[in-house]
Amino acid sequence: MAQKGAKKTPKLPRNSEIAPGISRFSAGRIFHKRGLWKKLEKPLKKAEVAPKSTFTETKKVGGAKNGGERVVPKRKTSRLLPQVGTKPRHNQRKAKTPKLRASITPGTVLIVLAGRHRGKRVVFLKQLESGLLLVSGPLRFNGTPLRRIAQAFVIATQTKVDISSVQVPETLNDEYFKRTTEKKPKAEGEIFAETKTQYTVTDQRKKDQKTVDAALIAAIKKSKDAKFLRSYLATPFSIQKGDRPHQLVF
Repeated sequence: MAQKGAKKTPKLPRNSEIAPGISRFSAGRIFHKRGLWKKLEKPLKKAEVAPKSTFTETKKVGGAKNGGERVVPKRKTSRLLPQVGTKPRHNQRKAKTPKLRASITPGTVLIVLAGRHRGKRVVFLKQLESGLLLVSGPLRFNGTPLRRIAQAFVIATQTKVDISSVQVPETLNDEYFKRTTEKKPKAEGEIFAETKTQYTVTDQRKKDQKTVDAALIAAIKKSKDAKFLRSYLATPFSIQKGDRPHQLVF
């Protein structure tokens, strides 16, 4: 017991002022010095729940040596495909219309180098969105109808026809020339392959051929060398004996 009359030790504050308004210790340090953190209520820990997998599931397996459970994929993958999932790559490149050669302008007479009409001379009408060239014989002169052809398979000549008066319909585009094939359901008894259906020209295409050729022939007749152009378009191109292809001027 403390004796009576003994001097009591003065209790000094834990924090003191270094300067007016500036304490020696911060509020956080005094909080820990006083042990107030022990009186705080600790939050209860939540039981950790394993996330449910959307791709796999656990199934019970019989047998003492099999472990009892097994993780199995919900959706079975094909045996021919890789087991590791691959992300499909999307092609972001867009097809650009090829640049037209400087020697090919509307009305230029072209020599076809490939296809069933190779060797024939045709008149260039316009370039389509796909980059293919729309040409015509005309049909009456050399039997070449309205067709599409790549500029890599033609030779541009110096002969030109003034087709400023020829109006090519806007319907003559890439969709116009695509062939549509109808798929018929096969019967159970059909074992042998079906015979191929022969292509028939539609009435609309015949009508468009007549209108374009009529305007094209009228433009050829208006030119000064009308007789020469008609025989020139009707005559197929060929290299004779002694001709030097690298020295030919078309």
